[in-house]
Amino acid sequence: MTIAASAHDAETARYRVTGMDCPSCAAKIEKAVRSVGVDEVKVSTATQIMTLHVSDPASCLPEVERAVSGIGYRLDRLDAPETDTEGDIDDLPKDLSHITPAYKRALWIVVVLNVGYGIIEMFGGFISGSQALKADALDFLGDGLITFLGILAIGWSIVWRARSALIQGLFLGALGLGVLVNTAYRVLVQQQPEAELMGLFALVALVVNVVAVLPLLPHRTGDANVRAVWLFSRNDAIGNAAVVVAAGLVAWTGTAWPDLVVAAVIAGLFLQSSWSIIRDARSDLREASSTRRSAPA
Repeated sequence: MTIAASAHDAETARYRVTGMDCPSCAAKIEKAVRSVGVDEVKVSTATQIMTLHVSDPASCLPEVERAVSGIGYRLDRLDAPETDTEGDIDDLPKDLSHITPAYKRALWIVVVLNVGYGIIEMFGGFISGSQALKADALDFLGDGLITFLGILAIGWSIVWRARSALIQGLFLGALGLGVLVNTAYRVLVQQQPEAELMGLFALVALVVNVVAVLPLLPHRTGDANVRAVWLFSRNDAIGNAAVVVAAGLVAWTGTAWPDLVVAAVIAGLFLQSSWSIIRDARSDLREASSTRRSAPA
């Protein structure tokens, strides 16, 4: 028997999710929640907020929390929605003990490393003629900007997090589209990238990924957070490894096709993530607007 609520007796519960950075994370969390019988669940990639509609919070929410923490994400229960003077929803978690000054400093280090090397790798993509390096640079920039938004958004309402995420999604989407269009142009031109430079920048990217993880490890609060940190590192490393392999294939085959294929795949996945952020941000803004209109004067 499902523990999801029917429309007339549903109660809303909201959680801040720590540890997600892409649409696949949101889908994985929603699947875990549905596995314990809660069908009405939405995880926003824009605001990192999970919204549930349940009939018996006391019995089902502990199961939800165990299911989500079991796959590597942290949940912080949010206060009941209230309307402030501007109509925004005040959803600050009750427990912010894990967001310490030292933890913020660690996050800033991650931002600097990701954004800084993202810019360097983008430059490397231009001087080596590698589209795959440019696409991989987007991943660094995206991770850095998402973490940056997470720092700024501590204590922000859903509305302001959604607005910030919408701007970020549009910006990242424009970058991804630029790389994809440039890749299509290179298909016609068939300019072979410099494999040595391409491989060098990709190898350095692997090192930067590991270094970016290290500042966060002292601030882990349990196995779930450790798994989340290493999940991000692993996913980023897979992309870097794909660029290294592409560089080797470029040198071996003497053609640009391996570089172009990897670039198209990475840029395509990046655009999908950007669209998910934009879609969820718009949905969150519509929901917040509806809440304001229905709130009593």
